[in-house]
Amino acid sequence: MDMHTVVVGTSGTTAQDVIAVARGNARVELSAAAVGALAAAREIVDALAAKPEPVYGVSTGFGALASRHISQELRGRLQRNIVRSHAAGMGPRVEREVVRALMFLRLKTVASGHTGVRPEVAQTMADVLNAGITPVVHEYGSLGCSGDLAPLSHCALALMGEGDAEGPDGTVRPAGELLAAHGITPVELREKEGLALLNGTDGMLGMLVMALADLKNLYTSADITAALSLEALLGTDKVLAPELHAIRPHPGQGVSADNMLRVLAGSGLTGHFQEDEAPRVQDAYSVRCAPQVNGAGRDTLDYAAIVAGRELASAVDNPVVLPDGRVESNGNFHGAPVAYVLDFLAIVAADLGSITERRTDRLLDKNRSHGLPPFLADDAGVDSGLMIAQYTQAALVSEMKRLAVPASADSIPSSAMQEDHVSMGWSAARKLRTAVDNLARIVAVELYAATRAVELRAAQGLTPAPASQAAIEALRAAGVEGPGPDRFLSPDLAAADAFVREGRLVAAVEPVTGPLA
Repeated sequence: MDMHTVVVGTSGTTAQDVIAVARGNARVELSAAAVGALAAAREIVDALAAKPEPVYGVSTGFGALASRHISQELRGRLQRNIVRSHAAGMGPRVEREVVRALMFLRLKTVASGHTGVRPEVAQTMADVLNAGITPVVHEYGSLGCSGDLAPLSHCALALMGEGDAEGPDGTVRPAGELLAAHGITPVELREKEGLALLNGTDGMLGMLVMALADLKNLYTSADITAALSLEALLGTDKVLAPELHAIRPHPGQGVSADNMLRVLAGSGLTGHFQEDEAPRVQDAYSVRCAPQVNGAGRDTLDYAAIVAGRELASAVDNPVVLPDGRVESNGNFHGAPVAYVLDFLAIVAADLGSITERRTDRLLDKNRSHGLPPFLADDAGVDSGLMIAQYTQAALVSEMKRLAVPASADSIPSSAMQEDHVSMGWSAARKLRTAVDNLARIVAVELYAATRAVELRAAQGLTPAPASQAAIEALRAAGVEGPGPDRFLSPDLAAADAFVREGRLVAAVEPVTGPLA
């Protein structure tokens, strides 16, 4: 287990800390300032709870039932009941890293001092994370408004010692047993606390943060594979010249062109596009316009990161405790800002997958590959080469297009029309995770085809770029075989997928190119 410690204060958190906790099992501690803010806000809630006048979330019901004033003797039961009734998820279990991000981000908001939760409840949340206990959260149940209610409710249920959770050994057991095994006392919720544990965008935000990290690697990887394909197709690198991209100054476009140019530095394959047996004035769009497409996606990632940063700095709850002592209702739990960028990312990922597949198909087509064997086969006709690898890639691209349909354009009213416009941000996040997984596979297929094609060019007497050679050597060292007779392809493709997904492609070329963006 990673012994790195993340300290949670009153002013939000960072993407790096979310990933450290969700994926790196970093320990979590509350700062002294956070404990002080928690205690101060709780004093305000306790004072309001003692008054005869009803205060939403403190001494009333919730949502469409907010008009009922709840007597003091029933308020503990009310808080328990909201957790139990809202823990209504169904379907497959959500991944451990998503649940850890969800819990950590809820703790981030609780620690802000705007929720009115007692310090001991926040400490229990940290203790559960540090013990490696992961509540069982289900795929379906969140509409992204008010926040991720059902997923957060399953987490709150575990804090109460109810429901199921996964222990650090991966075994699912009753949450109460796991808490006891780690010396953690279940919380007994008081006024406002049940509601405060449920009312946030934490699940969709956690998935956004992790998707951004994964996509950053995949976009850099796609710049590398695009360069390898350009090289294998004997294309020209003149279209990557910085002065061309300076006159259309989209930042991401310039970055992608620079990445490709550095990968291609010293290549003996580029520039033959007017010299081979099928001369052309220009390369095809999938080759020539790679920086424009990859770059537009990069710019979308940058915007999504801005939205994520704002949300990471936010305290998302309803009602909230304000510094002047007021407890006010609001709509800050609505997931629209996060839902939109989750959908934007699914769109650009689909387009990146689409242009990537087009280059792969070009490498395999003897009529468009400028002297490469059909399907990059060893003995075409006897061998099928990479024909069906492209089928697999095409199937993934087709699914990517379906996943690009925005979830946030839909809304199904709930809570007796009180929540009459919802964000569907959780659904946007879930489909984006599938899209990111598929994109890694699509880029891996291009890598597999392009490296084989470059090696076949080398056999024709053409020398690849040093960075290309470094990528090929690292991929072969990872157990992915090069040109030759047909063999069982699935293991090679799986190994190439892992090579891309784990950042090893980028790591392989950077000693030659220098750091790529």
